[in-house]
Amino acid sequence: MNDVLLSIRGLSTHFDTATGIVRAVDNISFDIRRGETLALLGESGCGKSMTAYSIMRLVPAPAGRITAGQVYLDGQDLLQLPEVAMRKIRGNRIAMIFQEPMTSLNPVMTIGDQISESVQRHSGLKGRAAHGRVLELLDAVGIPDPKQRVLEYPHLMSGGMKQRVMIAIALAGEPELLVADEPTTALDVTIQAQVLDLLRDLQRQTGMAMLMITHDLGVVSEMADNVTVMYAGQVVEQSNRNDFFKSPNHPYSQKLFESLPDIDKRDHKLAVIKGSVPPLTKQFSGCRFADRCDDAWSVCQQSEPLLFDHSNTRTVRCFLYDAEHKQQLPENDKKPSLDQEKLKSNHQTNETLLNVDGLKVHFPILKGLFKRTAGYVYAVDNVDLSIEKGKTLALVGESGCGKTTIGKAILRLIDSTGGRVDFEGQDLRQLSGEALRRRRSDFQIVFQDPFSSMNPRMRVTDILQEGMIALGIETDAQKRDQRVDELLGQVGLPSDTKLRYPHEFSGGQRQRICIARALAVNPKLIVCDEPTSALDVSVQAQVLNLLKNLQQKIGISYLFITHNLSVVSYLADDVAVMYLGRIVERGRVEEVLSHPQHPYTQALLSAIPVIDQQQQSEKIKLEGDLPSPVNPPKGCHFHERCPRVMNVCREHYPATSNITDTHQTRCFLYDDEGKNEVSA
Repeated sequence: MNDVLLSIRGLSTHFDTATGIVRAVDNISFDIRRGETLALLGESGCGKSMTAYSIMRLVPAPAGRITAGQVYLDGQDLLQLPEVAMRKIRGNRIAMIFQEPMTSLNPVMTIGDQISESVQRHSGLKGRAAHGRVLELLDAVGIPDPKQRVLEYPHLMSGGMKQRVMIAIALAGEPELLVADEPTTALDVTIQAQVLDLLRDLQRQTGMAMLMITHDLGVVSEMADNVTVMYAGQVVEQSNRNDFFKSPNHPYSQKLFESLPDIDKRDHKLAVIKGSVPPLTKQFSGCRFADRCDDAWSVCQQSEPLLFDHSNTRTVRCFLYDAEHKQQLPENDKKPSLDQEKLKSNHQTNETLLNVDGLKVHFPILKGLFKRTAGYVYAVDNVDLSIEKGKTLALVGESGCGKTTIGKAILRLIDSTGGRVDFEGQDLRQLSGEALRRRRSDFQIVFQDPFSSMNPRMRVTDILQEGMIALGIETDAQKRDQRVDELLGQVGLPSDTKLRYPHEFSGGQRQRICIARALAVNPKLIVCDEPTSALDVSVQAQVLNLLKNLQQKIGISYLFITHNLSVVSYLADDVAVMYLGRIVERGRVEEVLSHPQHPYTQALLSAIPVIDQQQQSEKIKLEGDLPSPVNPPKGCHFHERCPRVMNVCREHYPATSNITDTHQTRCFLYDDEGKNEVSA
């Protein structure tokens, strides 16, 4: 019996643009068997999502069109079906989870109505039967209190909950194949773990196959049975998961692994893939990766490699695995060693640059005609932290815990309710008007989304000069222009890019421009708010190398806000873990990540997908969602989700316990009162 559910052969999808034909998907082939998960891996723009849209026949017309190939679902070629027949396939036999749930859900329809719409379309159920099926689906995807949730709108739900709703809609037709397009991108690690566990459980229960589109190697290692790697519209490597993670074959795959940050690489530069993905309007005569490849030789520029069989279960698009061409490889053409340039800063002085003491940010809730205060959102509640000159403090925690609010309050972008923010011994909360304006050049911010934080109508040179002009850093126009060239050189961009607009750059390049803008006014501290959360691993490596290099050269300090603990282990000197407006654990990065003490920190670390499954610790599943900061739980804020909760946790908030001189936590497990309860 043939167990292949989906078979793609020679699929090509092209787009007509003003600059030429974009070959987004170029002659790709792969199979997915029943009940298995195939991971489609690669950088943004390589054609992963467009492959999924082509399978579903959702290529945007009239610019896009499928020009060649076959897509067989259980032996039936979907490309030969009329649109009416495809409507019965979509959502029924093949369902899709899109990357961004908020833009995929209708904001003016309740959750129940949106799921019911799919149930009625694919199962024919109506009325009470359809409503009952909606409740079953919400329960199946782990959404608590389904009867209440069906009446809610998408904006009332967290990111993880919205993603679960998208999964419920996809499951309404009981599909044979589920296409998941970056289903965990930008989610917290705890929510990501919940979504991945849910998908695995549903796959075991229903036997459906899954196409997982992602650029996260940890997710691939945890979820996939087989891996297909794409680059510039082509498949460059195919393998089963175990062989792929044991020894990736294609030079591009190898570079992806070398680009991953971890604690063992923190004193060295990360490997980066030089250059950028070639434009897909180009007519290629050789290997598409040749210009960025350390192993390339003359034949790579002259001929396009085929997919060569490396073993019974592996294929690679590289001349290194072709017996005929490998003989032509020059003997002295050896792969260069990985750049292991030692990083050491001469600017760390052990002097405190920033000291935050008892910071509070409470937002009033205004109700009624006269806007009376009916309560408060306790976004930040009595937070202490400090950053030394030339060092990096990472602030980690789930979305909604108050990380970004702390950063904005420190910079006086929002007003704080209480506490002190001492910057070089001066309380910033006491400054206003011209006195605050004079200090603005000492601290800057890099936002999460570089595109939305830049004016699309301004050229790069104007964006970089804007801060200099506003703060009076440089009054001479010629010197400002020279400074722009210098800044672009510092962040690794050519000076001629200063005349271009933000939309003409890639995501990584835009983030470099935002870093250059922050540096333009010679700051001593930069608040980095999730600057790498949506970047590919290769682009992320470039940005992290840049931040490390700048710190090494000019001694700048960073408050690095993130939920990516791999980035924390590479970049940070100290780390503070935040939960519902308060710091629950802090210390040196080696102490906190290697020996986490607070149950919440332990749960965060256990939820991270790891490449080596043998190193995966037992996952600590957190029940429920982050409580509302409007009405925090009595006692320890974490007690409702804590697997080690005690009676004292429900009544009182724990004081700070010192694990070492540099490692503190707020948990009754390390407090005399809590220890007595445990022993009793």
